[in-house]
Amino acid sequence: MMIDEVKKDGDLYLNIHGKVDSSIGEEFTNTLIRAFQKSLSVVVNFEEVTYISSMGLRGLLLGEKIAQSKNGRLVVINVSDDVLDTFRVTGFDKLLTIR
Repeated sequence: MMIDEVKKDGDLYLNIHGKVDSSIGEEFTNTLIRAFQKSLSVVVNFEEVTYISSMGLRGLLLGEKIAQSKNGRLVVINVSDDVLDTFRVTGFDKLLTIR
């Protein structure tokens, strides 16, 4: 997994490349934590994500909790059908803002 950070119009975009699985779950979570130290609005671009594990879901849940505690926002964009299915099965489609 690779992550590119881009600041645009007050939002911090995290462009994720590859699988978000257990081998990088902690790195993904730490990246989200650091992102909210830089911006109250974090947009996670999943355009190149083909898979997300429970560790990745945990990171998104923590990111959402941080966003709420800071009156910020976490948005996930460009989600593939496979990853969206995972969000639906786990109920994350109701917890996250997905565009």
